[in-house]
Amino acid sequence: MNTRSSYEGLQENIRELDLPGIDVFGNKYPDREYTVRFDTTEFTCICPKTGLPDFAHIFIEYTPAESCLELKSFKEYLFAYRQTGIFHEHVVNRILEDLVRACSPVRMKVTGKFNTRGGITTTVEAEYEAR
Repeated sequence: MNTRSSYEGLQENIRELDLPGIDVFGNKYPDREYTVRFDTTEFTCICPKTGLPDFAHIFIEYTPAESCLELKSFKEYLFAYRQTGIFHEHVVNRILEDLVRACSPVRMKVTGKFNTRGGITTTVEAEYEAR
């Protein structure tokens, strides 16, 4: 009996995936806690299992510390996923990791609402809070 999943090995190096950097700029109000929200409906990636495109609405919400995210470089970063085979869960967690690494926020939440496939809609949320 074969107990090996047909998904094994498809995402082994996802944390080492080479993606563009995300620029930041200095927060002139680090003494004030405030929230930045942005979202895009233009996110696409490739299903690593089927090779079919996946589409998602990505929401970002964060409280900046010393740096804020620069949107043009973030958009270029997201474009890099268009040719990348990656599971929905990994997309959201990878985006969170990269954004936190770029701007070291007080807290951040990334939500990915992926378009319906086979009658199932996937929403993935990942959060970070500085300790």
